[in-house]
Amino acid sequence: MVDVILGLQWGDEGKGKIVDFFAKDYDLVARFQGGPNAGHTLYVNDKKVVLHQIPSGIFHEGIINLIGNGLVLDPVILKKECNTVASFGVNLSKNLFIAERTHLILPTHRALDKAAELSKGNQKIGSTLKGIGPAYMDKTGRNGLRVGDLMDKNFTSSYIKLRLKHQRLLDNYGFQEDIAVWEDEFFEAVELLKQLNIVNGEYFINNHIKAGKKVLAEGAQGSMLDIDFGTFPYVTSSNTISAGVCSGLGVAPQKIRDVIGITKAYCTRVGEGPFPTELENETGEELRKNGNEFGATTGRPRRCGWNDLVALRFACMINGVTKIVMTKADVLDAFKELKLCIAYKLNGTELKDIPFEMEKQKPEPVYKSFTGWYQPTSAAKLYSNLPDTMKNYVSFINEYLGVNIHFISNGPGREQIIQVI
Repeated sequence: MVDVILGLQWGDEGKGKIVDFFAKDYDLVARFQGGPNAGHTLYVNDKKVVLHQIPSGIFHEGIINLIGNGLVLDPVILKKECNTVASFGVNLSKNLFIAERTHLILPTHRALDKAAELSKGNQKIGSTLKGIGPAYMDKTGRNGLRVGDLMDKNFTSSYIKLRLKHQRLLDNYGFQEDIAVWEDEFFEAVELLKQLNIVNGEYFINNHIKAGKKVLAEGAQGSMLDIDFGTFPYVTSSNTISAGVCSGLGVAPQKIRDVIGITKAYCTRVGEGPFPTELENETGEELRKNGNEFGATTGRPRRCGWNDLVALRFACMINGVTKIVMTKADVLDAFKELKLCIAYKLNGTELKDIPFEMEKQKPEPVYKSFTGWYQPTSAAKLYSNLPDTMKNYVSFINEYLGVNIHFISNGPGREQIIQVI
């Protein structure tokens, strides 16, 4: 049995905390896609920890954590993460495993990412420059190196061969930076990676499922950044939706039970790309300030706006969402009036479908207004403690989406999550 937790917006929905909250009920937590551009924020012993590649169940004793083959893995960033996690007393040799089919991010992937983004000028995608796109390109182009290749005595030769290919591409871009330091860090980090538990991921996870173990699959980024169904070309390089669980971990579709989708009570986006409900005004700035909306990985200020139910219903449909968790509800405590986007206006017509290319078609949001609860909610422990105006807000979302909100997060702490009755 596999349950899935993933984001329903443009990422940054608070998945790390929610995975951490649910992890205690599972035997294994597995990341199924993405790379170190993800930033899953947890609070451990009141200390903030941001995980980029290691699954968010790592701080729970006795729970196995698997980095799946659907990721692209940066050994340098992994080493830093391992050091951070180990400083909390976590024994990584017991509970961290890495699928041998996981592709590696090389120093030249990072260089290619930077060179390509610089070449786009005003047409840039908003890449985090972590080398993720080029690594996935090598994967689909059948050139990439995988974690399992590290055990091959000819790994260095394979690395040099691929590096030379990348260098020719870098020369075409006119990229002049010296990446020798990056390479030194890479090979140093590789030595640590080789000492970790490298396994055949698909047999590893399926043997656990066969033994009756409960598995939680953790996604990164958000559904609207999916390479196929997101706001292309302003998307990430992997399948962020529930279908990515099957290819990213090697599990069959019928093994998936619940798909738990995470949405903020409002909406944010980092980087370039369409965002119909973006508020480039004082309200947007207040959302950013109250929600501390700055990227966990990049520190970039996030673009903020009202929640987009058109996009949210689309995300629920393509993921087969069975339960919703709404995060950061307390951020809306400060607003007397709230709005939800319930349709798009395009060429004078209202529609409730996602258009083919949102960036070019530029749909205008159609809003429904709600009275805000305008009172503190972060101390609430029960659904019955929440104001009726918040319950009305939640009920409208449930009815519009056809999927119910089961949990509401009302603060950053582990205990600040309310089950909806």
